[in-house]
Amino acid sequence: MTVTLGSSEWAFEVEESWAKIPDDIVLGDCAAVGVDSKDNVYAFNRGDHPMAVFDNDGNLLRTWGEGVFTRPHSEPHGVHMAPDDTIWLTDDGDHTVRHCTLDGRVLLTIGIPGKPSPFMSGERRLECEGGLQYGVRSVRVDLPTLEDALFAAEGLTRDTRQQIHIAAALMQVPVDQARAEAERISKDRAGRPQVEPGRRTPGGPVIVERRPARRAVRAAPR
Repeated sequence: MTVTLGSSEWAFEVEESWAKIPDDIVLGDCAAVGVDSKDNVYAFNRGDHPMAVFDNDGNLLRTWGEGVFTRPHSEPHGVHMAPDDTIWLTDDGDHTVRHCTLDGRVLLTIGIPGKPSPFMSGERRLECEGGLQYGVRSVRVDLPTLEDALFAAEGLTRDTRQQIHIAAALMQVPVDQARAEAERISKDRAGRPQVEPGRRTPGGPVIVERRPARRAVRAAPR
């Protein structure tokens, strides 16, 4: 009996024999699926080979993710294909989101594998080799600007020099270019009120303070 999913122009027939999987490859429940610009299908599953990549005809091209999305500590959950043909993978078991190339190289890990935040706390953290941490952030897939990178760096350190170097490294641009952008942003902010980080009182509202922008005054040469 033919099974049809969807309706109208978005109606599809289920073809159970589409995926051609060799006998020595064991796949588990498929949590999510993505399709790249070449119509290759990425099946994020809970088996021995977490990411199975098929061509349009169902031929298995490759697998990857072994040793990264390893059960029982890992639980493949979600897939998002980015416009630049990279892939974002949500792991519900080790509480992370990983940004990967289509051949499985991990570009970025958001979250600390195996270290979930307290239940219902709303806390999110990232720890890297330098020991830097930051709080709640949203994930976006459109390409960031140098200004975005500088803004993100402000959440990592208060040292302006470090912010510039971090932004330059993130965007892969010369440090001088990042410094020039930082100076432009600083001039634009001059005279604007600055919003201080909010603080939450137990059981009460978030308090936000507005303070005048700080201006650096250079001493006159002696």
